[in-house]
Amino acid sequence: MPKLDLSTVPLKTGSGYPGSLAAKVGARIQQRVGQAGGLTQFGANIVTLPAGALSSLRHWHEQQDEILIVLSGTLTLIDDSGETPLKPGDVCTFPAGEANGHQIVNNSDVDGSFFVVGTHTDRETAWYSDIDMMVTSDGDGYTFTRKDGGPLPEDI
Repeated sequence: MPKLDLSTVPLKTGSGYPGSLAAKVGARIQQRVGQAGGLTQFGANIVTLPAGALSSLRHWHEQQDEILIVLSGTLTLIDDSGETPLKPGDVCTFPAGEANGHQIVNNSDVDGSFFVVGTHTDRETAWYSDIDMMVTSDGDGYTFTRKDGGPLPEDI
């Protein structure tokens, strides 16, 4: 099945963030095209951000590379350097271990989209730049904690 019919790839909205943090990314729409095509060594997704939506909270990965290509709309990369406008055809790379928290936001009035590819690893830790949170993942799923490994507050 080399060619995917995108109309058959499910749309997934929201995020797995805990508590009220999930609402911050609630409008994000993903199509997991890599998974739909049977890929296992990396994730490949088409992400659509409606007006005002965020791709994620600002974060960086210890072991996983990410690359994205803007497909449509006008988006903004926010990282440790500030804000960078993005247009179709622009490419952003986020090397594993580079402690530069990043996110994509849609500050425009129309939908924007990008294609993103990221490494799959057996274990991973990602750090959130603007809040006291990290996430670890393994074969059992994701665990969100404070950066020191302690529990998150219940009202997060």
